[in-house]
Amino acid sequence: MPLLPLVLLLLALLPLPQPALADDPEAAAAERALGVEEAQRPGRTGLPLPRFVSLRSSEVNLRTGPGFRYPIEWVYRRSGQPVEVVDEFDTWRRIRDWEGTSGWVHQSMLQGRRTVRVTESEQLLRREPSPSAPPVARLAPGAIGGLNNCRDGWCRLDFSGFVGWLPRETFYGVYAEEMLE
Repeated sequence: MPLLPLVLLLLALLPLPQPALADDPEAAAAERALGVEEAQRPGRTGLPLPRFVSLRSSEVNLRTGPGFRYPIEWVYRRSGQPVEVVDEFDTWRRIRDWEGTSGWVHQSMLQGRRTVRVTESEQLLRREPSPSAPPVARLAPGAIGGLNNCRDGWCRLDFSGFVGWLPRETFYGVYAEEMLE
């Protein structure tokens, strides 16, 4: 038998690597009890987990596991979507989207630029962080904008050049107590 098919056959029989929750067995057990998405710990890259990032490409494959050999479960078709990184394994990131769907994507499909997605019904982007401030734009559910800063329950956002403020509970992409300058 030629050597290459034999090597490929042996590789196919090897178990796929599984992501580790933590190096310490007690910490791993505690994280499993909390759920990976709730664990506040640094990832293998040294960046915090969980954290928000955005999709880099207009076609991103969400896989069932951390590798190209795992099946594609979903395909995102819009760049800039905010997602939450909840785990890391080698060059793969386990993400969760605004609907709670989670899976694995390659790190090259993500970017650190922070964005938000309007999740509630139609929203008014306000000139100032106040419900009585004049509106700047009307935003449809699913609208994606850039995140500038957050304070006192409001965030300053940029939707294609329309810059204004929204209450943080009306969109996905920022943690409840997160302060950004």
